[in-house]
Amino acid sequence: MKNYLAMYLGTPNSMKGWENLSEEEQQQRMQEGMAAWGGWMEKHSDILVAAGGPLGKTKRIDPDGITDTSNNMTGYVIVQAESHEDAARLFEHHPHFSIFPGDCVEVMECMPIPTL
Repeated sequence: MKNYLAMYLGTPNSMKGWENLSEEEQQQRMQEGMAAWGGWMEKHSDILVAAGGPLGKTKRIDPDGITDTSNNMTGYVIVQAESHEDAARLFEHHPHFSIFPGDCVEVMECMPIPTL
């Protein structure tokens, strides 16, 4: 089994449909989404390496210093799977984009640190 980092992504554009919902509809979708997300986490509890969570504001650090920046990352989780394809299949129809206004989930293998 290998470890895979799944990044939940969302753009400001993805919020447009959500913003058109009434407060009551948003709350209903929020409850439905959290229940579905909890169900997804429970169903896959045996392969969760790190439950992850939502991500906040971003700082960029480079040779010029530290600046505020933004990106499309909204959350993450680390899972185990036999293959990259198997890891990706775990997120088909995920609540992040099937209920909530997220755009997608991107999955990448957590590679071992090279040794000399």
